[in-house]
Amino acid sequence: MIIIDGKNATMGRLASYVAKQALRGEEIVVLNCKEVIITGNKQFIKEDYQQRRRRVGSNQKGPRVSQMPEKIVKKAIRGMLPNHRWGRGKEVLQKIKCYNETPKEFEDKKKIVAGKEKGNKYIFVKDIFDKK
Repeated sequence: MIIIDGKNATMGRLASYVAKQALRGEEIVVLNCKEVIITGNKQFIKEDYQQRRRRVGSNQKGPRVSQMPEKIVKKAIRGMLPNHRWGRGKEVLQKIKCYNETPKEFEDKKKIVAGKEKGNKYIFVKDIFDKK
């Protein structure tokens, strides 16, 4: 089992690494998903996610884009996998767990630190849907 601390990790790089390891057969746990960052213009990223959230068809039962940070990160990982609806992609996606905090069972385990300090053009996943 691989445990990854997602604090200050770039979402795309983290997602590709997790997908690659999961396709090799590893079970993956991603911690601190709300501290994962998306690089780029903050205002553009916020507008893009909020526009996707508003764009819901008449026969759909709910939002396509979740506001929960762990689900946003897991959906990014899902995009890096082969077809997630059946076969190998579905099996691999079930081996990946994402958490906003560090659960008690993973507190004293060894973690891979995925992130480092970034420049000034980024936004945390938890800040995407803030009303600021």
